[in-house]
Amino acid sequence: MARVLVLFALLVLPALVTAHLPTGRPFLIQGRVYCDTCRAGFETTVTTYISGAKVRVECKDRDSLQLTYSKEAETDSTGTYSILVEQDHEDHMCQCVLVSSPLEGCKVADPGRCQASAVLTRANGVVNSKHFVNAMGFLKDKPLAGCEQLLKTYFPTDEDE
Repeated sequence: MARVLVLFALLVLPALVTAHLPTGRPFLIQGRVYCDTCRAGFETTVTTYISGAKVRVECKDRDSLQLTYSKEAETDSTGTYSILVEQDHEDHMCQCVLVSSPLEGCKVADPGRCQASAVLTRANGVVNSKHFVNAMGFLKDKPLAGCEQLLKTYFPTDEDE
């Protein structure tokens, strides 16, 4: 009986202890930031992507909602950002949020597209380290000329026929 307990202690307990330790594989979050040139609330064919926009990933404790992790990044020339997150955030709610836009006339974050959820855990069965999040957008102060006509192509009515 003592041998079984020693064998259990040597083989099973270390596995149980290390099961919740970080795997050493970081997560890579990628997304894009755009200027909603038509103030449509979504990307259109005249949407432009913002170089130099600042974004941040924030993780909060599910129970207390206290901020537990935060990291900023800046978009590249295509409006794409990448944020490397080193640890697993199984018990946290993580979101990417807009911080700022360098574009004059396109600095107000779209309330419906100013954040994107990011699931940063390996405890859900997902094995990929790269996570793509929804695009986030800032609103142009004034819509471009032609936006009204463009939006009609997205939302046709009986009157348009």
